Amino acid sequence: MTTDAPAKGLLKRMIGRITAPTHEVEARELQEDVADAGGTPIQQCCEREIMTMCGTLRTVTLRPRAGVPALEAELYDGSGTVSLVWLGRRQIAGVEPGRGMKVTGRVAMVEGRPVVYNPRYELRPGVG
Repeated sequence: MTTDAPAKGLLKRMIGRITAPTHEVEARELQEDVADAGGTPIQQCCEREIMTMCGTLRTVTLRPRAGVPALEAELYDGSGTVSLVWLGRRQIAGVEPGRGMKVTGRVAMVEGRPVVYNPRYELRPGVG
């Protein structure tokens, strides 16, 4: 008797998707979308490198820094998060939680976390 390896692999992946926690499935799908859009996974960010990242905004808050308004957002791509900070801005039309975004900028590490100041951005459809 022979076994059909490709069919067995497909069945294993389908069972894995059914039994995996929802957040793991969503993270995996988001990582696939990032790769399709040409972004670098946030997990692979290197300090002082100019990177292009894609993901979904989790939070958007106004946090003044040294008396200057600063709009701060957290971008999640399934592999990790990066803080995006626009100095001198109180709001940006379309920048809201749940919105998809593609950003490009120089990565800084602040307290061990990646941060991009004043990134170039492209709004994309959210994930729902």
